Amino acid sequence: MLKKIETKHAPQAIGPYSQAVSWNSFLFVSGQIPIDPKTGKIEHTTIQEQTKQVLDNIEAILRADSLGFEDVVKVEVYVKDLNDFQAINAIYAEKFAHRVKPARQFMQVARLPLDSLIEVSCIAAQPS
Repeated sequence: MLKKIETKHAPQAIGPYSQAVSWNSFLFVSGQIPIDPKTGKIEHTTIQEQTKQVLDNIEAILRADSLGFEDVVKVEVYVKDLNDFQAINAIYAEKFAHRVKPARQFMQVARLPLDSLIEVSCIAAQPS
């Protein structure tokens, strides 16, 4: 059965979707942009700050379903500028510091919601 996962520690959806949904042992986290959940706005301008905010938002959603970054099996990263690859990887590596890293896609796109510099979605699995 499909179950909505929601937390006030991550931004509320800005469209007709859920922050995340769980199904069987999987959690599907919707694309997160760097909205500060306290203000409802994008507060940061650098790719480093925006990446950290996005990953903080994802971490809050994972925790709402008793999961962490070590449970993530797939990540999709969308960026405005592929030249930010190394800067994003440096922050990403801090959060995904465990031995087995998730599968990942990393792509440049023409535009992101609210003109953010980055959007990240992921799929996590409950440990067996």
